[in-house]
Amino acid sequence: MAAPTVHRYEPRGAVLELFRRKDGEILLSGAAGTGKSVGALMKVHLACLARPGVRALLVRKTHASLTASTLVTFRQMVAAEALQAGLVRFYGGSAQEPASFKYANGSVIVVGGLDRATRLLSTEFDLAFVDEAIEVTEEDLDTIVTRLRHGKLSYQQLILATNPGPPTHHLKLRADAGRTVFLYSTHEDNPRMYQDGQWTDYGRDYLAKLDTLTGARYERMRWGKWVSAEGLVYETFDPAIHLVDRFDVPDTWTRWWSVDFGYSNPFVWQDWAEDPDGRLYLVREIYKTKTLVEDHAKHILSLVKDQHGGWIGPRPRAVLCDHDAEDRATLERHLGMSTVAAKKTVSDGIQAVQTRWRAAGDGKPRLYLMRDALIERDTELSDAKKPTGTAEEVLAYVWDNQPGKPPKETPVKQNDHGMDAMRYMVAERDLGGRPGVRWL
Repeated sequence: MAAPTVHRYEPRGAVLELFRRKDGEILLSGAAGTGKSVGALMKVHLACLARPGVRALLVRKTHASLTASTLVTFRQMVAAEALQAGLVRFYGGSAQEPASFKYANGSVIVVGGLDRATRLLSTEFDLAFVDEAIEVTEEDLDTIVTRLRHGKLSYQQLILATNPGPPTHHLKLRADAGRTVFLYSTHEDNPRMYQDGQWTDYGRDYLAKLDTLTGARYERMRWGKWVSAEGLVYETFDPAIHLVDRFDVPDTWTRWWSVDFGYSNPFVWQDWAEDPDGRLYLVREIYKTKTLVEDHAKHILSLVKDQHGGWIGPRPRAVLCDHDAEDRATLERHLGMSTVAAKKTVSDGIQAVQTRWRAAGDGKPRLYLMRDALIERDTELSDAKKPTGTAEEVLAYVWDNQPGKPPKETPVKQNDHGMDAMRYMVAERDLGGRPGVRWL
């Protein structure tokens, strides 16, 4: 007889309370690294193992983010033994049925991104888990709630896990209004970080990284507080409005590239599309540390050219660059393209970006970021809890309001590399034109 499949897991604190509760909606909120996602995934997994025919939904805002993070956690830290023993198998999906984890007893966990929601939400569920729920809209959540009516469990439940954001976020307001049960998760809840009344080596190292953060990011990621970023530069930026799902960009739209150099700090390459009404969309982005400029250039060319060296889609009208002469020369040489020095004045550039965030006469902003613009996440930045792309930078970009400095004049020069590249792009269109690109 084969040995029984064993997985040891100790729910604590907020996660233990999550296991006990059967409320319709639960928000599991807390600092980074407290075990929120693992706990929520474990509850869903155990429910599917324990009762035949359960249908659960596992989603994030985008399919790419789910695949890169949440599904990795599920496979490695939650269901590894069950997968190995054949109690669970992964089904990759088809035109008729979305991807899922299928259990031997007939239970199933449907997985996907809300950017591909049509098939995901075409059926009914008992449980739904939304990871990094701060990314989703209130409409997304209300739609999921309408699908929780399968009836195989004695309760139907929507579980939300997230690190905190501003106190005005719809998730916090939803909890404050009593629509969602709020459970606060702490680092002591995570056995990997805290054992027998003291921090583990992993826990000490992890907290040391969080302690290097500053401002609202420190309060949210270290202590799990829902606080606003004091002195936020782009106060009108709203992820629900300015972050958009990917769509097919017409080849007739003008393309621009914007580059901010870095090595220890991130190198940023942004691929922008401009529609006929002048709206700018960040389509793709490289945001990476510790890589040579020449290697970045090779990576960029691999994205825009086929294996025979032919261009895929339109070429950029201009490549806007930081002013570092050596890095510009290296980039030009390896791209085979000329660059132009970006307009780098800060104050008027910030004002131009602020204007684009605001709705124009047609009710629409003139600046958008695609949710999945980031091509590859820098794991060192992610592990250090630093921004890993432009979208993350916006919500941490604040004025330097130290004593003796004029208010709202100079932003803090930290974690602003995507902000600089974005400002170069907006300044190019709104503060004076440049000549087009030359091919070397």
